[in-house]
Amino acid sequence: MNGLAIMENVRRYRTIASLCRQTAAYRPLHSCSLLAQASEWEHRAVSELEAYFDAFCHAASGNAHSAGYAVN
Repeated sequence: MNGLAIMENVRRYRTIASLCRQTAAYRPLHSCSLLAQASEWEHRAVSELEAYFDAFCHAASGNAHSAGYAVN
């Protein structure tokens, strides 16, 4: 997966997390569940970024073939 696709995924995950938080503000009876979902989406975004930058560091150090991502 290239860098642009990963950044698009991160943008989507963070947008969903934001929508969950906004909805929680207007639906207090469901706020715990919605905030937990927001946390999960943020965790996915961070995991995606970490995997990308780990692959980028491997590629920069000459180990491009062992990385799972194509770095552009």
